[in-house]
Amino acid sequence: MSIASDARFWNRASRKYAMGAIADQAGYERTLDQTRALLGSGDRVLELGCGTGTTALRLAGDVQDYLATDISAGMIAIANEKHAAGPIPALVFRTATAEALTPDAAQFSAVLGFNYLHLVRDLPGTLRRIHALLAAKGLFISKTPCVGDMNPLIRFALLPAMRAIGKAPYAGVFRAADLSQQICAAGFDILATESHATKRNDNRPYIVARKR
Repeated sequence: MSIASDARFWNRASRKYAMGAIADQAGYERTLDQTRALLGSGDRVLELGCGTGTTALRLAGDVQDYLATDISAGMIAIANEKHAAGPIPALVFRTATAEALTPDAAQFSAVLGFNYLHLVRDLPGTLRRIHALLAAKGLFISKTPCVGDMNPLIRFALLPAMRAIGKAPYAGVFRAADLSQQICAAGFDILATESHATKRNDNRPYIVARKR
């Protein structure tokens, strides 16, 4: 499998994904509220792995600029359909990955990665690129499934079997403690780690980190 195969998987899944319900709506709303409180009206925000744009459409109206990206052109097409129905001037959707974006003088105040980091193939490299894309003291805000903390049956049986038949994408296996260590090693200080799950422990820590 490769990054290209990952994009093809999400392209195939995009319409079904768009119709799916949020499993923990209350937990999702808490994540939005916490994130919104950390963003300012003058901020330039980058969202990685934006999917069909649900989060971007909820947050972009509160900041100066919001670039929402995803590896899947199919996901971005659906996001643009939603955006056309209720345009937000600050918001732009683009098919891209963190690695495809070039750091420049107009760096981002905040980078968001929700349900994203476990899907990248080079976690240390992606975290270093996120660090480079941020302005001084910029924030990296993530909420990521830590597959290494999940039931061993999921890790060692169900997930590999589903990947083998094309029913699941690539997913990196790491624990929450490992993720925190990797984020710090990439040049960040972790300011907060929270659980926003309201139904059960879903092993998705919400982490707020600041660029050193």
